[in-house]
This record gives sequence, structure tokens and C-alpha cells, in this order.
Amino acid sequence: MFDFGIIPPAMFVGMVLFMLYGFPVAFSLAAVGLFFGIIGIYTGHFSEAFLQALPLRFFGIVSNDLLLAIPFFTFMGAILERCGLAEDLLEGMGKLFGRVPGGLAYAVILVGAVLGAITGTVAASVITMGVISLPIMLRYGYSPRLATGVIAASGTITQVIPPSLVLVVLADQLGKSVGDMYLGAIGPSILQVAIFMGYILILSIVKPSSVPPLPKEVRGDFSWALLLKVLGGMVPSIVLIFLVLGTIFMGLATPTEAGALGVVGAMALAAMHRRLTWPLMQEAMRSTMHITSMVVMILIGSTCFSLVFQGMDGSRWIEHMLSGIPGGPVGFLIFVNIFIFVLAFFLDFFEIAFIVIPMLAPVASALGIDLIWFGVLICVNMQTSFMHPPFGFALFYLRSIADRNVKTSDIYMGALPWVGMQLILVAIVIFWPQSVTYWLDKGAKVDPNSIKIEVPGFGGNGLSLPPLGAPGGASPQLPGLTLPPMNGLPGQPPAPAKPAPPATDLSQPPQIK
Repeated sequence: MFDFGIIPPAMFVGMVLFMLYGFPVAFSLAAVGLFFGIIGIYTGHFSEAFLQALPLRFFGIVSNDLLLAIPFFTFMGAILERCGLAEDLLEGMGKLFGRVPGGLAYAVILVGAVLGAITGTVAASVITMGVISLPIMLRYGYSPRLATGVIAASGTITQVIPPSLVLVVLADQLGKSVGDMYLGAIGPSILQVAIFMGYILILSIVKPSSVPPLPKEVRGDFSWALLLKVLGGMVPSIVLIFLVLGTIFMGLATPTEAGALGVVGAMALAAMHRRLTWPLMQEAMRSTMHITSMVVMILIGSTCFSLVFQGMDGSRWIEHMLSGIPGGPVGFLIFVNIFIFVLAFFLDFFEIAFIVIPMLAPVASALGIDLIWFGVLICVNMQTSFMHPPFGFALFYLRSIADRNVKTSDIYMGALPWVGMQLILVAIVIFWPQSVTYWLDKGAKVDPNSIKIEVPGFGGNGLSLPPLGAPGGASPQLPGLTLPPMNGLPGQPPAPAKPAPPATDLSQPPQIK
């Protein structure tokens, strides 16, 4: 374990201790990195030349066009959180599905997926659906554990469904295209929604009393007006999804440009709902500023840590430890996902992405693991960081808006089955990588052994060169083409040879005439 020195393990332990103490993550990372960098310089384990790269790295962070997508997507989600779109979707979906057992739960899952595709933020989805759906579900017979669990889990789908902020950050850390990360996340997103809805279906069959349908006087009769209302809420969302994701997948816009289009679309939707006001814009900008500042500061701190860690051969230490895990690439992925699942109890997904992923990515690449598959798998796993007790942020959001009659223990216990379903998806993605790679555009596949180059010959069936001379010393002839002799044109006497210029005597100075 200490083949590469004691300092890399000591740095890792020091980082963990600082975070457990509760010191801010960004400053903890920078302090640990610089402290051990000074120790390394005095002990001869680290060159001060590495620290000269820090200003350039800081400039690279603040000038990174890819990271500019984060404030755009955050601003878009903050506007949509307050524009009334979620309320219309939930009301229409609830009445449309309310006639079947578990209809409200189906509506929450589907609306959570749609909100995830247009907002990209967990807080917006959980708070909005909790405020609207939780009182109705409790009023009409849903158990508190099931109601809180389905709302929290549906909000965390946002982590996987593009345009997820997690996928943008992971693409930056893995050096991959955001568009490829988004395409790779399509399969797991569909599977996650299907698993959640399958669980509700099983409950409605095994224990229908736990997921009762809405009374007729609440849901009303099915009518074209109701269907048109649902479509009226869905069509603007689909248009906005195309603006954000379709332009990226079609190559018409970069993620940053698509984020800017999404902001324009979100403002248009807010104007359609007559909620585009200056106070709304101020709140959205304030929220965007807080999140963007946090991301940049954590990234600067993690850059200080990773620069010193790499200079101390920390990456070789990590690779040396993890490359020997039994089971090859699958064993490595199982270990990594267990490790990240445990870290998610204490760290936010931004912190995991900026601290842990740069250490693990070189090992995954050395083992031949597709980094898009690896990144989407980590993203699926990091859903659980919002769900598992006691530090799941989705549970905190739900606790803040739930009625006092809903016990905190019910919120925590209700989250456990959904965490289990998220881990089932992690296992599916590990053992079925095509769920991610199937959606990627790999281009036309060509077998090099099937390539055959045929060049027409000058005679016969194969490739041959004309003879250097015809019989009798004549010039070589080709059909329909007569070549001139080497010493003149046909039918004309050879040109007289020009006398060679006199040799210059270099021992004498040049004469000017």
C-alpha cells in the first residue's frame, strides 16, 4: 500500500478528517493540498514547479465554456420551478390516471420524469410535487411512507435524465462529450421510470388498499377537455425538451448554447403562465449565483488537492490498489459503486465528482472500461445520495414542506424501498453495459480485413508496369499514347548539347563587370 510513499494515503485521510469535522469542502480540499504540498517540497517528494501550474488551472476553470452550461441549466430550472408548469401537469395527470389504483403515484413518477427533463434540478421537482401531491395522496388513503417515498424518488430521477447537471460535471471530469453522456443516460432513465412504475403496479395488485384510486367526484369524468388540458401542459414541455436536448443530439448547438436556448424557452413558458415577473427573475438569479459560486469554489479547491496528489504519485497509488481487485473490470466497478454509495452518505454529488472521479477515471481507462458507461453508472449511483437516510437532500426538502403530522421516521423508512430500486438499476447497468452504449453513435463499422484496393494494370489481369524498353531499343509505347524519345520530339533531330559553364575558381575574389 505504501510502495509510492506515505504522503498520498495521508492526504486522503486528511481530506476525510477535514470533511467529517464539518469544515467547508472547497477550503478543506485547498488547505489539505497546499499543506501536503509544502511538506512534500521540504521532504523532497514534491517539486515546487507543480504549484506554478495553479494559476493556469484556475484560469482554465473560470474560462471553461463547458462549465458555463451549469448556470444556464440552473437558471432555467429556477424559472420553471416558479412558472406554474408543474402544477398544471400534476393536476391534469392526477385526474387522467386517478381512476386506476396507484394513479396518483403513476402521475407523480411521470411528472417527475418530465420535470427532470426540463429543469435538471432535484430541489425543484421534490418541493413542487411535495407541495401539490403529498396532501392529496394522504387525504385519499395513501400511506405516508409510500407517498413520501414516491415523491422523493421521482424527484431524484432528475439526476439521471438529461439535461442533468451531474452529467455535465462528469463529462468535464472524464474529458468526454456532454452530448454522448446525455445519449448514454437515455437507457438508464427509461429503465428507472419503468422500475418505479412496475413497483406501483405490483403494489396495486398485491395490496390495492395502499394505493386507492381517486373518488369520482374528485377526478371527474374522462373528457376531451381533460385530455386537451394534459396535452396543453405536455406540448410546451416537449418543445422545451427539444430546444435543450434535440439541438445537442442533432449537433445544432453546444451544451452551453442549448442551455441558453432553454433559458429563453423557460422565460417564454413563464410568460405564457403570466408569472414572468421581476421578483421571479431575481429569485432565479440569486439561486443560480449561489449554486454556480459553490461549484466553482469546490472545483478550485479540488484542483489544488488533485495537483499535489498527482505530483505525489497519488494516481499511481490508487491505480496500484484498484487494479489488483479480483474480478477484473466488473470487480472494479462493483467495488467503486460500493465505495461511492458509502461516500454519498456524507458528500454531495458535486464533491464526489470533483474529488473521487479524477482518481478513478485513469484506472477505469486502464482496465478498458468505456468512460461514457462509467460516467453514467456513477451518475445512476449518485441518485442514492439524495435518498438514503440520514443525509439525503431529497428527504430534507420533503421534510421542509411536509405537514407536521408526517413523521420524519416515515419519510426515512419510506425512502428505503426506492433506494433498493435505484441499486437494482446500478446492478443492471454494471452487467448490461449496452443499456448505455446502445444509444451512442459509433459511426459506420468497417472490418479492415474486408477492405480490398484494386488498381487497373497496364496489361494482363494484375498490376504490372510497362517494359523499360521496346524491342530494338524503341521507347515504351502505351495504347493510344506515344511518348517522345528521351532526347527530342518525334521526327526532329536531337537538340545539340549545351556546353557546360566554366568552373568557378573559388580561390579568387569575384570580378564585377
